Formats: sequence, C-alpha cells, structure tokens
Amino acid sequence: MAEQKTKVTEEQVIAALRDVFDPEIPVNVYDLGLVYNVQVDDDNNVYVQMTLTAAGCGMGPHIAQNAQWRIAEVPGVGDVQVELVWDPPWNPDLITPEGKKLLGID
Repeated sequence: MAEQKTKVTEEQVIAALRDVFDPEIPVNVYDLGLVYNVQVDDDNNVYVQMTLTAAGCGMGPHIAQNAQWRIAEVPGVGDVQVELVWDPPWNPDLITPEGKKLLGID
C-alpha cells in the first residue's frame, strides 16, 4: 500500500515566508508585499516568485536563499524554487495591512 502524502498548502508556505526578513526592514517578506506568486503542485513542489524593495539590493540572493530554506522546512515539501523577478516593480502599495501596522503606516 502506497503511503499517502499530506498536501502542502499555500497557507503553510506563506506562514514559512512570514519568518523571512530583509535585514534592513523589520517586516517579513510576505507582509512587505515582496511575494508575487506561490504555487504548490501535486507532488508538494513549491514555486515562489518574489521581488525586493530595490533591484540593486545586495541582500537579494541571501533573502531568496533564506526563503528557500524556510519553505523547505515545511513538513512534506518537495523541491523548492524561489525566483527573483523585477516586473512588476515593488512599491509600498503592495504592503499588506499587517505590514503597514508593523511599520506604523496604517
């Protein structure tokens, strides 16, 4: 009898991304509005498309790697791919209401 896999949810991936921070900003990458796309396929492989607050951010590879590591810690996750994209460009309107509260700009 084949072992049945537990389906990894988008919500679990988002919860993991809420543990990833830009070292210069005290708000997680999800609530900053840096995550554009989260997909989980039938094999629990995860694809995330995200950006940074500025294209020239030297911490970009570090932040993307931290996101990948954190997602990989979610029980049942298969392969993880985090892609940095620059289109559309990030702007402060993308910050979630929770992020705005944390930044004091609600």
